[in-house]
Amino acid sequence: MADICFEVVTDASSSSAFESRPLNSVRRQRFPMDQTVVQEDWKKNCKRNKQEDLAKTCSLNSPSSKEDFFPGRKSLEKERVREDDVSGESPATEVSKRYGVSSVCGRRREMEDAVAIHPSFSSRKNSEYSQHYFGVYDGHGCSHVAARCRERLHKLVQEELNSDEEEVEEWKTTMERSFTRMDKEVSRWSNESVESANCKCELQTPDCDAVGSTAVVSVITPDKIVVANCGDSRAVLCRNGKPVPLSTDHKPDRPDELDRIEGAGGQVIYWDCPRVLGVLAMSRAIGDNYLKPYVSCEPEVTVTDRTDDDCLILASDGLWDVVSNETACSVASMCLRGGGRRRRGGQDWVSEKACMEASVLLTKLALARQSSDNVSVVVIDLRRDGHVSGH
Repeated sequence: MADICFEVVTDASSSSAFESRPLNSVRRQRFPMDQTVVQEDWKKNCKRNKQEDLAKTCSLNSPSSKEDFFPGRKSLEKERVREDDVSGESPATEVSKRYGVSSVCGRRREMEDAVAIHPSFSSRKNSEYSQHYFGVYDGHGCSHVAARCRERLHKLVQEELNSDEEEVEEWKTTMERSFTRMDKEVSRWSNESVESANCKCELQTPDCDAVGSTAVVSVITPDKIVVANCGDSRAVLCRNGKPVPLSTDHKPDRPDELDRIEGAGGQVIYWDCPRVLGVLAMSRAIGDNYLKPYVSCEPEVTVTDRTDDDCLILASDGLWDVVSNETACSVASMCLRGGGRRRRGGQDWVSEKACMEASVLLTKLALARQSSDNVSVVVIDLRRDGHVSGH
């Protein structure tokens, strides 16, 4: 189904509307750009870049997770049933978590995005249900800060949750502490050494202080959707077929961000687009030591009650630069309603492949619309009953 839809959007991309859309690679670059270094590095990275340009998609439906998204269910270990073993007599309670991930280098020379998926990463004391972690990190300057966030940020959130003896009442404080600790770890780690032999920031400053990453993170509990965002990646909730933004992009020309930057003694300079000191096209990020305090690592946190939600989309700005919230929500909802249907207990159910199809289709749509950035998309099915709704 994803391939068929891709042919449609590819045709649409040839329209004048898409042809007039500016490329985004220029807007994402730092200025000025050292052309000599780029030429010298080209031969070294040629083979690796060809491999990265291939679409890398993976379905991360982990069979080792032990708890379900949905309250009132038994443990996932007891309930999960292999799809090829399911018969029409299977009980309606046999539901597994469903999510799909697609991450591609696209038209960029380097893959700097990173994705983290950790089902059942934390459980509160005296609680029967687990919490589930999803994160998308969009690096700039190099990939090692995004990779470090993928390895460590969920562990820091877990430590903050476990260190609190009382029930977590304020997610904002928990997330802010986690992001601050992550930022400090990145600063210390970058100043000590860059362990990757292929790390391109070896060609830049010795202490690698010109590297950073956005972070959009969601922790899903049985009754809450917690989103923490730092940068211009985005989280959009699809509820009853309509988009509900759960984050707001941190752009330097956003009025409150502009006031904060100028209040700290910084400046927003328009160079192809608004940039902090004429360099960075976002006003918040993890890392970027050379732009502090103008670039902040403090996330904006939203806590949303779960109701009749369809799915949650987390994605880097490679998607959102060319695809609106409404379009992304429509594509994801279409895949969940129509993709991979099976009959279970007299009802239409959506297979785990539907979320995967949604993430892949959104990625292909972004590329068809001439997105020049890395594109990473995570689609999480939040339906409680597990069957296809009629809308």
